[in-house]
Amino acid sequence: MPEQRALTGRRILVVRPAAQGLASAETLRASGAEPVLVPLIELLPPRDGGAALAGAVRRLARYDWLVVTSANGAKRLAAALGEQELPPTLRVAAIGPATAAALAEMGAVASLLPGQFVAESLVEAFPRPDAYDGAGRVLVVRAEVARDVVPVGLRAKGWSVDVVAAYRAQPRVLAEAERAAAAGCDTVIFTSPSVVEAFCDQPEPLPVPGTVAVIGPVTAAAARRRNLTVHIEATEFTIEGLVAALVAHAG
Repeated sequence: MPEQRALTGRRILVVRPAAQGLASAETLRASGAEPVLVPLIELLPPRDGGAALAGAVRRLARYDWLVVTSANGAKRLAAALGEQELPPTLRVAAIGPATAAALAEMGAVASLLPGQFVAESLVEAFPRPDAYDGAGRVLVVRAEVARDVVPVGLRAKGWSVDVVAAYRAQPRVLAEAERAAAAGCDTVIFTSPSVVEAFCDQPEPLPVPGTVAVIGPVTAAAARRRNLTVHIEATEFTIEGLVAALVAHAG
């Protein structure tokens, strides 16, 4: 179909961490775009070396729910589990389909996926702990630095919540060749507040492409806080939804 190549000729700057950027590039190429991969974030172990995550894995039987907020967190959880299986009574919630898919790779089926793939929607969809003995316990696996919407919201619903860091996102300072590649793009896609911050906090300011596209309202708000004009905002908060929004805008 012609619309499948609607982005032909567009040079789109992809600033996600390297592994995620490669996956995004495939989706963009399928629509005719020329993705330019310039990772602005490097994913590293948490500052405790993963000790808190390892300890939580040993105590998983204590929890009623496991909440994972990103595919990166799911992958690091899988590494911490090794050959250990999740307790059969543990229910799993994922913030979006990419996270659910990463959990499925480790044999964990997400029984809760919110209608909109943001933290606020997950909290709204989460049950109250009335059916559980005691307060009910939740383990949240996330980035070292993240919004507190999920733990705060679940505690407000009556859950006892423990939070562990699975990884940390560290901004990168771009090399000159990467800066030159970024400068040649007509569009940039932002998929999280952290990449917005890393883009805006480069020691030498990066030129802002003519079109700024974001994956959803949380990232849009982060971009506007940094005085970026948002031209395209996805209504489905996935990379596929973002590319679909780019295609619709191009049409």
